[in-house]
Amino acid sequence: MSDALNQLVDMGFPKDRAEYALKVTNNQGMEAAMEWLLAHADEEIPKETAETPASVVADEAPKAGESSSSAPPAEAKSIKCNECNKLFRTQLEVEFHASKSGHSDFSESTEEKKPLTEEEKKEQMAKLEEKLRQKRLAREAQEKEEQIEREKLRIKSGKDLAEARRKIEEDEMKKLVAQRKREKEEERLLREKVKAQIEADRQARKLRDAKEAGQALPVQSPPPVVSPPTGPKTPAKDYTQTRIQIRMTDGSSVVESFDVKEQLAAVRLFVQMKQGPTIPFSLMTNFPKKVFADEDYEKPLDVLGLVPSAVLIVTKPQ
Repeated sequence: MSDALNQLVDMGFPKDRAEYALKVTNNQGMEAAMEWLLAHADEEIPKETAETPASVVADEAPKAGESSSSAPPAEAKSIKCNECNKLFRTQLEVEFHASKSGHSDFSESTEEKKPLTEEEKKEQMAKLEEKLRQKRLAREAQEKEEQIEREKLRIKSGKDLAEARRKIEEDEMKKLVAQRKREKEEERLLREKVKAQIEADRQARKLRDAKEAGQALPVQSPPPVVSPPTGPKTPAKDYTQTRIQIRMTDGSSVVESFDVKEQLAAVRLFVQMKQGPTIPFSLMTNFPKKVFADEDYEKPLDVLGLVPSAVLIVTKPQ
């Protein structure tokens, strides 16, 4: 069925009358057909039937000798509601009355209901327009609900996407933290290796210095590597940490603690982390004034006399 026919049927018009109304109005639309239906509500629509054969008409004529006094059955001119005795001309009026009142007992009646007045036609038109308005409001409400559901789905999809993105970023951060831990561990192992090499060099220098001192002194001290650990300790060896104040090139100062066995290279690495690895610099002491050379960065802090505390100045390389 066409859209106009569907709308007319939804409004309560019988399908055959709706089809006929569309036909006589040259399919000009639902409104034209509805106006025709309201204007001709009390008219019967012609039925397309074949012409009745003459033989049938002859057979239906009263035969000779038969009485023709019997009256034909009365023609039904309206539909009556047996519950409230109201008369209706069309099936549309019956259905509308039934939907409003809840009555269901109807029968054909020979009483004729007067044609609709202009006021009644306007009233019927207003009722139909109200019915159309209610249908339109219901459709708009349904479309609004569907739009809300689509918006909820869109928001949920957005939240799911944001959660997935957050989890990816969190996993990436965990990977970076794990990688940083591995780098720190590798750096620690490298520093330990360098410390061990520096300690071996220091022991070798001590042994060499002891031998040189033994040439001038009658008593030669035993090598430190073989000296028993239970011997007396000097106060300097009691320190395991040294506190170093570093004066940066911009005038600021930073205080950091280091292991006394760490190389001066650890202090240089700390300064690089503070001001950037691409800026060249040197480290020096003020009292007594000394600019550390490249070979000094491989020496432990206690060997360089930077224990238990010291002040280092960051200067431009000379």
